[in-house]
Amino acid sequence: MMTNLFSVFDPSSNFINIPMNWLSTFLSLLMIPSIYWIIPSRYMMMWNKIMMNLHKEFKVLIGFKSINNGSTFMFISLFSLIMFNNFMGLFPYIFTSTSHLSMTLTLALPLWLSFMMYGWINNSKFMFAHLVPQGTPPILMPFMICIETISNLIRPGTLSVRLAANMIAGHLLLTLLGNTGSNLNFYLLTMLIITQMLLLMLESAVAIIQSYVFSVLSSLYSSEIN
Repeated sequence: MMTNLFSVFDPSSNFINIPMNWLSTFLSLLMIPSIYWIIPSRYMMMWNKIMMNLHKEFKVLIGFKSINNGSTFMFISLFSLIMFNNFMGLFPYIFTSTSHLSMTLTLALPLWLSFMMYGWINNSKFMFAHLVPQGTPPILMPFMICIETISNLIRPGTLSVRLAANMIAGHLLLTLLGNTGSNLNFYLLTMLIITQMLLLMLESAVAIIQSYVFSVLSSLYSSEIN
């Protein structure tokens, strides 16, 4: 009776003869925030360095007058969110949210609307002057106003479509090439696997580049209203 009672404490979850119950010993490390670690991990040091470099770059793009408001942290968070979702979409059976316009428009449209409302309410003269570039001949001013207005209106669309289209294109190419693997011989299959690995590396670079482009363009649009 006592043996059966205390047997519940024995390791019973095995995976290839390895007791998995002992992993619960290390779960407490997940509950401790990394900021309380005495020595930060290499991952945290690398991520902090990336964040600091992005902060310095956004500080230059936005302008020094807006830095005290913490504007750069908003774009750093936007970069982190998009890059995380782009990378998660590269794993099998994981939904790629950034390949849908409902996600990308949700990110681009509120940013653009807030920038436009802030600019037109607080800096109306500057916004009107921005519609006509300096040095434009008087005869071309009506056309420049139309062109600048249209370019301002399509900005959220171009931001969202650029991100979604790049995510869709790479994933479709990987899927189309992967579906042909069952019909190939050994040598062609080896070439296909090498090609897929190279495309996966390219998609990893695209995931970083597109998140960087989205956040940089958003910061440039915000700098135009200050």
